[in-house]
Formats: sequence, structure tokens, C-alpha cells
Amino acid sequence: MDDGARYQERLHAPLRWWVQGTMLVASAWLAAAVAMPTSGALAVAAVGLALMAAFLLGYGGARIEVGDGMLRAGRAAIETTLLGEATPLDAEATRRQAGVQADARAYLVLRPFVKTAVRVDVADAADPTPYWLLSTRHPRALASALDAATGRLATRQLTGED
Repeated sequence: MDDGARYQERLHAPLRWWVQGTMLVASAWLAAAVAMPTSGALAVAAVGLALMAAFLLGYGGARIEVGDGMLRAGRAAIETTLLGEATPLDAEATRRQAGVQADARAYLVLRPFVKTAVRVDVADAADPTPYWLLSTRHPRALASALDAATGRLATRQLTGED
């Protein structure tokens, strides 16, 4: 078992989403400022900013971790002894795995602002989930950490192949 995390990543929402959300709230404030007193418009803006921040922090709060004999992704965790092969995917392969080649039983932690992913096969015959598909900005590093955690020693290349 590992002493600590070998790999850790948080899938933050990009800055442009924060800017666009702020512009949306500013538009709502302007519309409210025309239609109601200043205090009401400020209340609309405050509520809008709070909702936007809660959404973006929550959505961007997804974590991917490998350590202590576990893979944690989003709200789920699985022992690394139950994992099969980890395959790093480029943007095109990620799009295919999340789209036309997707299995409805798979566990997904995907974010549209992260174009690459890792497919992690589940080797547990009792688990109905065939694989996990995890967005990551560092697919080779995540796959290497999973290889080390599962006892595989392989050098991975970013691939579009299945």
C-alpha cells in the first residue's frame, strides 16, 4: 500500500467560464437596475454571483487521485487491485470513447474543458462497470501512476487506439 497519493489532479473550471459567468451576472444586474431600486438590483447581482461561484467551484471540484491502494475519481473510489489496464487517450480517442464507442455502464468523470482522458478497465468480474473514463490534463502521468499502483511497469504513449 502507498504512503500517500502518487497522482493528484483537480479539474478546475477554466478562467473563461468565470469571465462569461460574471458577464452574465452583470447583464442580469443591468436589467434589474433598470426595473427596480438599486438595493434590489444589488441583491440580484449578489445572488447571481453566489450561484455562479457555487456551480463553478462544485463542477470544477472533481478530483482524480491515485494513492493508498485506491483510485478516487469524483465521488467514487475503487481499490487498485481491482483495476485492469489504464490507457491514456488523446482528444480524438477521448471523444470517441465518450461518444460512439461509449458503454452505458461505464463510470465517467468527464469535463468538456479537458480534452484528454484515461480509460481504466475494471478487472473485477463482480463489478458491472466495465471501465472508468476519467478526464485528465496529464493522461500519461495518470496512466503511469495507475500502472505503478497495480504493479504494471509500462511506458505509455498517448494513443488514439483502443
